[in-house]
Amino acid sequence: MLQPIGDRVIIEIQDQPEETVGGIVLAENAKEKPTQGKVVAVGTGRVLDNGEKVAPVVSEGDVVMFDKYAGTKVNDGDQEYLVMHESDLLAIVK
Repeated sequence: MLQPIGDRVIIEIQDQPEETVGGIVLAENAKEKPTQGKVVAVGTGRVLDNGEKVAPVVSEGDVVMFDKYAGTKVNDGDQEYLVMHESDLLAIVK
């Protein structure tokens, strides 16, 4: 498993449904990029200019929303993840 450093988080991408509400199956290139995922690992936090460390807001298991072009895709075995800074997250889904 990957362990993020600093204020980075690792997100397991949640795939979008392949059918629309009307039952139309979407082609691969017509699908929207995913914007939700589950946090699987969290770094230790951000370090401020004065040396103080700020703890992360999210924790493992949180479902989060992010911009469709945020993060860097990485593979660990056969699973694909996104690695991004915590500040790139938009919201925690409750």
